[in-house]
Amino acid sequence: MTYTIATIIGARPQFIKEAPVALALRKDFKEMIIHTGQHYDRNMSRVFFEDMAIPEPDYNLNIGSGPHGEQTGRMLAGIEDVLIKEKPDYVLVYGDTNSTIAGALAAVKLQIPVGHIEAGLRSFNRSMPEEINRIATDRIADHLFCPTEHAVSLLSKEGMTKNAFLTGDVMYDACLHFLPLSDKKSDIVHTLGLTGKEYLLLTIHRPSNTDDPGTFLSILEAVAESPWPVVFPRHPRTKMVMENAEIQQIISKTKHLKIIEPVGFLDMLQLENHALKILTDSGGVQKEAFFLGKPCITLRTETEWVETVKAGYNMITGADPEKISRAIRSFEPSHERKNFYGDGHAAEKITEHIKKVLIS
Repeated sequence: MTYTIATIIGARPQFIKEAPVALALRKDFKEMIIHTGQHYDRNMSRVFFEDMAIPEPDYNLNIGSGPHGEQTGRMLAGIEDVLIKEKPDYVLVYGDTNSTIAGALAAVKLQIPVGHIEAGLRSFNRSMPEEINRIATDRIADHLFCPTEHAVSLLSKEGMTKNAFLTGDVMYDACLHFLPLSDKKSDIVHTLGLTGKEYLLLTIHRPSNTDDPGTFLSILEAVAESPWPVVFPRHPRTKMVMENAEIQQIISKTKHLKIIEPVGFLDMLQLENHALKILTDSGGVQKEAFFLGKPCITLRTETEWVETVKAGYNMITGADPEKISRAIRSFEPSHERKNFYGDGHAAEKITEHIKKVLIS
């Protein structure tokens, strides 16, 4: 008997995580990919399938953007229709997006077992939609696949121990697998005229930094004082805030700021690997910086990836321009880098757990 696994993805970080999992799953199962269309711009979606050879989605719901309630509701209805039609044996969801909670809810209401990849993370900031999504998903999922020991311990404190499994981080799998390919295929550093370890990489996408022009301006003010060039792949969410007159003024004066369109995973790995330091509000980029041994300046007031901070490779600054500017100039890792994220075989371990559930 061939069992069918329905994988639900919709946002850029999930495409990266799906790549190694798809390779592992398809050795033993039939996989059906449901793409919600949460990220639909080519540079935020299509390029990842091409670069990472992710199998084509079996369904693309084309949900697009919108208010959280409306977007999640449309996803829930669309995913439910597919699950009723296809009757998969198991559903996998990733991370903390609206696609994650919608997929988990649709499956659990149809009594289909749900596995949550990247379970157990907590920022303890309930103003973040991602925090609500991950808490709710952990509560209703049947199997919790944890990337770190810290994630397992947090679930234990919440009384969830029976079905929590330490697997390692599938993004670490992806980084190990695709970095050599990136070295061969990506020429972005040369194309942008950059010199290795003589530029900073900046990414900003969270509403806490992009919805308020004043907050965004504070970050740019610090970046403007950088003694090194700054490469800024611009997330679609930042386009509107960047139309603000004050922001346009500081951008026009900051000649060393290179604003580019979002890039695929192979190009992003090259930009990260050759950067001197990385500034970001992305959880995934924080981890990638750590995997690659790069000092990371996190433009938030908290992080789920506390290991990177404890290891001395990640500094939390929020949007405080003085803290950011000081970190740009002086922050350096203070400890030996340890491996908190597994052995590069998280996807295989997740697949083994699913086999035990379905086959035993």
